[in-house]
Amino acid sequence: MLKIDVYNHLFTPRYFEEINKLETTVVDLGKRVRNVPVLLDVDARLEMVEQFGDDYRQVLTMVAPGVESFAGPDKTPELARIGNDELAAYVDRYDRFVGFVAALPLNNPGGAVEEARRAIDELGATGVQFFTNVNGSALDHPDLLPIFDLMAAYDLPIWVHPIRGASMPDYADEERSLYEIWWTFGWPYETSAMMARLVFGGYFDRWPDLKIITHHLGGMTPYFEGRVGPGMDQLGSRTTWEDYTVILDRLEKRPLDYFKSFYGDTAVFGAAPALRCGLEFFGPDHVLFASDSPFDPEKGPGFIRETIKNLDEDLDLNDEVRRLIYEGNARRMLRLKL
Repeated sequence: MLKIDVYNHLFTPRYFEEINKLETTVVDLGKRVRNVPVLLDVDARLEMVEQFGDDYRQVLTMVAPGVESFAGPDKTPELARIGNDELAAYVDRYDRFVGFVAALPLNNPGGAVEEARRAIDELGATGVQFFTNVNGSALDHPDLLPIFDLMAAYDLPIWVHPIRGASMPDYADEERSLYEIWWTFGWPYETSAMMARLVFGGYFDRWPDLKIITHHLGGMTPYFEGRVGPGMDQLGSRTTWEDYTVILDRLEKRPLDYFKSFYGDTAVFGAAPALRCGLEFFGPDHVLFASDSPFDPEKGPGFIRETIKNLDEDLDLNDEVRRLIYEGNARRMLRLKL
């Protein structure tokens, strides 16, 4: 069966070059590229994926952080266009790449809608990438509603990648997060908080068929099904400053049902128990194969190999379920060059 890896990352050369012209201290991009060559070197990327056989393909996504992290709203639409043009060219040129996810300038909502339309209609993008916040602003901000509306109309997914930095401390009396807690535990929290904001914002009542792929299998949500289920059935019982019980009356379903409306990917770094938990929560028809390559200790192949091992050996899945995860859900949901 075909293995369609729907969430792995790279920089494109001109996009990387343009970002490095800007006065930004978001991350040391040069260090990341030096340490992980397949992030930028497409020939090295193609050589790396060859080891997984003729049945392995990638859907391309731009590496974090999002376009909006690098520049103001006057510049980000151009950055997104540059990156998306290059991603589309890779898909056209190389058979290993069967689709791409468009980068959007989310600090310019009008420009994001325009770029999403261009990337999908003219370049063939199979969806768009969001991050769990837009420079600190939640995804349920009213300015972003037109983008959700657009993607629901296209019936194409929104990929959501967690984003959080050391500048968000773990404790109120500290200035920074220590020991990379902002990444290890902060990113799964970011994903789960984003999901809750969209659930209680009524997004799945407004757009019942909205497709949102949460990176890393829904963050914390599957493990906390008891809190998300019976716990959130009591929404408002812990809050004195606002009456949240009216939200439950307004929603058409239980909160838990909406959380299960999201999709997850298999990028849990080879942790079979986590993958088993996420599969039981979302169900195999809401989970897609993804590796998060190349951010493993081997700088590329490690998470691909371990995720395939999880699915083929560790979880005792039948062929029907494996086929759904590897290719069936992707073929059903995405526009791919196959």
